[in-house]
Amino acid sequence: MTDAVKLAVRIAAAQLSGLSRTRTLVPAGPFTGLLAPSGPDYLNYTVAARPGEPVLDPAEVDAGLDALRAAFPEGTLRFELIDEATPGVVDALEGAGLGVTLRVPVLTIEPPDLVRPEPAPGVTVELVTTERDHVLGSALAHRAFGMGGADLPTGPPPEPQDGGMVLARMDGEPVAVASWTPVADGVTEVVGVATVEEYRRQGFGGLVTAHAVDRVVALAGATLAWLTPGSADADRVYRKVGFQPVATAVHLAEEPAL
Repeated sequence: MTDAVKLAVRIAAAQLSGLSRTRTLVPAGPFTGLLAPSGPDYLNYTVAARPGEPVLDPAEVDAGLDALRAAFPEGTLRFELIDEATPGVVDALEGAGLGVTLRVPVLTIEPPDLVRPEPAPGVTVELVTTERDHVLGSALAHRAFGMGGADLPTGPPPEPQDGGMVLARMDGEPVAVASWTPVADGVTEVVGVATVEEYRRQGFGGLVTAHAVDRVVALAGATLAWLTPGSADADRVYRKVGFQPVATAVHLAEEPAL
């Protein structure tokens, strides 16, 4: 097993372990479904149950899919996999009729490699510690991703080991946000990096990403952060603060029955 594959397996295993603390689990043979009890559909997806082990038996795949279909609402079954950590899985799922919806690089960073941009005058970046800022940051991300204002969190933010958020302000107004997922085996995923439309292309994406990494390292002991860029522009932003590609993320989904 190469170092790159070992790293991919570590990330996939941590993804399952970390998210298992906040999701309802659906055991499905070589797969584990992750259902957010009160969250929106985009938080419900399936990952590999045995990162690093090949999945080659079509009967095992079919049985796992049957278990997942019984638990997921019709038309919402989807997978988020790290290709190098799940040998044979993507081909097996495509053979079972699922389609690839996304194929993007997995970028990672270790703390010593982080490049910390200097904030512009009037810009502050702070850890979110109050319910008000948690809602503000989540609403900003929802708007940036075209999701409206539904499904915003309630209550205070979690403890840093279980996830967190940083919020950037320009002259006191929220303009950008970045979050991280629960930390497991020192690994976390940076997610929800978003900037208000009129402030884009001004360095806020890299700024909040770097601050999120700094905070999860300092407060939750993370030793490796990873993310998947949503576009070529985002990819360039993340690489500027030190992230580098190590693997490939593949998302698959099942079309609803007609």
